Amino acid sequence: MDEDAIADLFAAFGPVAVRRMFGGAGLYADGLMFALWAGDAFYLKADAALAGDLKGRGSVPFSYVAKGVTRTMGGFWSVPEAALDDADDLAALARRALFVAHAANEAKARPAGRASANKAKPAGGAPAKKSKPAGGAPAKKPAAKKKSAPAQG
Repeated sequence: MDEDAIADLFAAFGPVAVRRMFGGAGLYADGLMFALWAGDAFYLKADAALAGDLKGRGSVPFSYVAKGVTRTMGGFWSVPEAALDDADDLAALARRALFVAHAANEAKARPAGRASANKAKPAGGAPAKKSKPAGGAPAKKPAAKKKSAPAQG
């Protein structure tokens, strides 16, 4: 399928950038890959909820054969046949896939190892050690606060 045909198929969703890859293509919106085209089928990026909905409509996870072994990627599920014939249905599914792509991108952008305020302390109740900044440079100490002169009255 060529880029114009893909753009026409997803027209109700909005503009789609197509990047050729691995004998297929990645479909991008907002700079994020939300779908792929491989083996004459479209697959949408899916979280557990979207995957469950797609599975209920007869979709299957993306799989490929490498070195004689079939590998399955549960993060992409095929577009249901009925959605390929219904522009509004396909657009709604594509919007959900794009939402999943945004959520995955945001999760990836969060700093690793950053504890949230409600996480439990390490075992033994000891406070966590502060790590050194990247590059091994010692951490800067905060500037000492100036004491104000006592009020005279």
